[in-house]
Amino acid sequence: MAKARGRLAACVPSGGGACCRVDSMVSVDSRGQMVLRKELRERAGIRAGDQLAVVTWESENRVGCISLIRLEELGGMAEKLLAPMMRTVLSREG
Repeated sequence: MAKARGRLAACVPSGGGACCRVDSMVSVDSRGQMVLRKELRERAGIRAGDQLAVVTWESENRVGCISLIRLEELGGMAEKLLAPMMRTVLSREG
């Protein structure tokens, strides 16, 4: 499993123990900005200057889920998710 800053990455599928929950509600202001509560930022280790990728999941042309993923974890996640698929594709071609 991927590690980030000395801890396990919570967003990498692990096959067990991972959970998803509603931590807080956010509002969008007139400028389109949202604020993550301080407690959530602290628990997630998000600091000023950190880069987060915004990932969306769509169904029937509607965005149903928006996630924030640390940029440094995104590459490892993509590799874990895509590597098995690429092995299957390459084995079929060979």
